[in-house]
This record gives sequence, C-alpha cells and structure tokens, in this order.
Amino acid sequence: MLKKPNIVLLGAGYGGMITAARLSKKVGHDANITLVNKHDYHYQTTWLHEPAAGTLSADRTRMPIDSVLDLNKINFVKDEVVEIKREEKKVVLKQGELEYDYLVVGLGSEAETFGVPGVHEYAYCKWTVNGVREVKEHIEYQFAKYNNLSEKKDELLTFIVAGAGFTGIEFIGELSERVPELCKTYDIPQEKVKMYVIEAAPTALPGFDPELVEYAMNLLESRGVEFKINCPIKEVTEAGVILASGDEIKAETVVWATGVRGSSIIEKSGFEAMRGRIKVEPDLRAPGHEDVFVIGDCALIINEEINRPYPPTAQIAMQMAETCASNIKALMDGGSLQSFTPEIKGTVASLGGKEAIGVVGSKKLFGSTANFMKKMIDNRYLFLLGGPGLVLKRGKNPM
Repeated sequence: MLKKPNIVLLGAGYGGMITAARLSKKVGHDANITLVNKHDYHYQTTWLHEPAAGTLSADRTRMPIDSVLDLNKINFVKDEVVEIKREEKKVVLKQGELEYDYLVVGLGSEAETFGVPGVHEYAYCKWTVNGVREVKEHIEYQFAKYNNLSEKKDELLTFIVAGAGFTGIEFIGELSERVPELCKTYDIPQEKVKMYVIEAAPTALPGFDPELVEYAMNLLESRGVEFKINCPIKEVTEAGVILASGDEIKAETVVWATGVRGSSIIEKSGFEAMRGRIKVEPDLRAPGHEDVFVIGDCALIINEEINRPYPPTAQIAMQMAETCASNIKALMDGGSLQSFTPEIKGTVASLGGKEAIGVVGSKKLFGSTANFMKKMIDNRYLFLLGGPGLVLKRGKNPM
C-alpha cells in the first residue's frame, strides 16, 4: 500500500485557511494534511484597524479554526514555527518537528521598520488581535489620564500614525471618527486632540487614483487630521518622533503602519528572499524546490506591466490559495501545474463611519457606495471560506 503524502501548511492567514479548505475537499483522506498555527483561531487582518481604534470588538475579527475547517480531514497543530529544514524536508516547531512531502509557507508578515531606530521599542507596530487590543486600551488611557493631571500634557492627546498606506489611512479614519465620542466621554474639548499622518512618499495612498486620494485627505482633514507628506521619520523616541528635517513632534502614541515584510523565518531557513519574501515561480513554488509552495505575504510576484511587486493583499493571498491547492493535487496525480496570475477585482479603503473610497473594475467609488462595497468584499471572503452560513454568522451588515 502506498504511503500517504504529508502536506504541511504553515500559517492560518487568508492564504493558509483557503488552501486548507480547498485541499480537504480536493484531496480528502488521500493525504495527511496538517495545518500549523500559533493560535487556535484565524483572524481577519483587514478588519484590525477597527478594534485598534475601538470601533469594533477585537473578538469580531477572529474565529476558532475548528469552527471553520473540517478537522476530521485536517490535523491542526497549535505551535510556533522555528525553522524550515529544506534538505531534510522537515519543519522545526517550538514543541517538535514535522516531516513533509509538500509544504505550503503562508507565515504572514512582520512590521517593516526601514531601519528607523526606536520602532519596536516605542511604537505600536503589532497588527495582531492582541496588538490592536493594546492600542485601543492605550488610547483610552490617554484620554482618561489627561484631566487627572494637575498640569495638562498635550502629548497625551497627540496621536501619530506613521505611514499613509492602506493600514494607516484606515486606522486614522476609524480613530478620527471615534475622537468626538472619546472627547465627550472624558470631558475634553475636541480641539485639544492632535492627529498626524506622516508619510515618506510624495503622496498618501501611493498607487491609488489621485482623485480618490484627494477625497480621502479632504475628508480626514475635515475631522482634524494633519498630513505630513514627503516627510520621512528619522527616529521614534519615548517622547514622539524626530523627522528627517530635524523637527520633533511630541506624542505619547505612535502607531506604525509603514508596510510589511515577510516572515523572518524565511531568511532564517536559508531561502533567497527580498525583505522576507520569496520571488516565486509562476506555479507558486520556491525556486529550486519542487515541493515547497509560498503564498500570501511571504510570496513576491512582479507585476510585469509596471515592473513592481504586487502588494501583499488578502485578495491576492486568497487567489494564490486556490492555485496552490490545485497544483498540489496536480503534483499528487502526476498532472500539469497552473501558472498564477493575480486578478485584481477592486480595491477599497475604509475611512471610518460610512465613508470609504475604492476602485472596482474601472469605476471609482466614493462615500457610502464604497463603504457598502468594502463590506461586501469582506463578506465575500467569508463566503469563499465557509459558505453562506459563515457570512450569516460572522459577516458585516453592508447597509
């Protein structure tokens, strides 16, 4: 009797979850499928800006893995990956080892500091369920503390967001929407609150349609947000940030959202990588490895039209997962593998409240229309993962 192949999936992010769900249907009991994740839940990173600002419960972003995946067909291991031993076809975990015949690396991302000192020490840069809980509690504490000091400190109510990409803009959108409520709760005049978005690039939301960027900036400025564009941060300190110009902005809250790099385990395991991301082959395999697939934030794919990498988005991770699962099944059956080409269906950024901006197809969306589309996109992922039942249970009301 032939030995069943061992398929090991590392990480239960968007890519890992969809790959696991598809493999359990395509392969079933013809292989031993193992999913490794450090938590026993999956969380939706695209929602995290909301609990960070306190406009959504952090628990709404996460779901137990056993409530979504069929663990009769998938062996779930709650553990942390330490290293991938490619020559031995083993994955070293904190509490053991796993052997694989096929490996799917979907280990997610880490904050990209671009070498700026002080980020890990003084900024909030962990975009995880517990990371955003910490941000929310800290923000509320600043408001609670302000009126209890005999000498008022303006830096308590100064909030800096480093990075005007998607995460930074979505977070400041939620925070700027919540500030009036916080001011009312803690008896603080709204003009005391200062919110800054600091971006090193020449524009906010780089790569986004200029008309939509202008709409977003105007809206956020009307809520009291001040943008500092083309303005790199030189250092994050205990007292705030020092800009490349030498100016200092004092603040007790710095939220770091300048982008991500792939998992440090990629480089530790000896893969050739750029900022923790492996430039994958068209079939999503790591170069030189017929048995290792890389998806999500750890995979680098070049958009040939502009000769730049595709951004590491949930949308692309989910599409990669579909191709990855099909290609593993093809390898097992001796069939031919598909090449992966991202199909960008649309991009939508929320701005807090019922406001958002986006592009779907060639159509620009503003305001409540874009906000409706954003929620529909979020619900579509739930549908792809667990069908209509999961949408009803976990989805957002688009109205």
